[in-house]
Amino acid sequence: MSLRTDSFELERLALRSGEGRRFDLHVGVDDLRYGASRYVVTPNPMPVAFDVSRTTHAGYALRLRFTARLSGPCMRCLEAAEPHLEVDVREVSVPGGGDELTSPYVNGAFDLNLRAWTRDALALAVPDQITCRVDCAGLCPVCGADLNAEPGHAHEREPDPRWAKLRELKLE
Repeated sequence: MSLRTDSFELERLALRSGEGRRFDLHVGVDDLRYGASRYVVTPNPMPVAFDVSRTTHAGYALRLRFTARLSGPCMRCLEAAEPHLEVDVREVSVPGGGDELTSPYVNGAFDLNLRAWTRDALALAVPDQITCRVDCAGLCPVCGADLNAEPGHAHEREPDPRWAKLRELKLE
């Protein structure tokens, strides 16, 4: 069974330059809010594969992989949507390496905030629109009918208001 952890002390591994280790862990993840909608993350705690290796400049190269499912409303038709996300992210943390080589998830004592990294990686993996299926037609903008259930749904076009005065003309 893997361990549950939300933070990880990298220095306790006592890795030498070029050495690495892999860990199978469980990380707690909060549900996501996207707009006004809440998406439940499962499984929770989430099993993750975490790889760490020591760099030649007294820093660390980190890799995090996991699979997650979100459950919430479809952004087009409001039915249930459950996208499956595969996440594979990397971070580098080298002290004094500048912004490009400093991970926001590793503090000065080389403690990794695994919970925050997992949450942010998941949030970045979420598609622009969470839908129940790829070809979701959504709702009718006029009456709100589900266009997936009624593919031929249509309304009579309203007359163009710019021609309203011409309709008032009486030609006798």
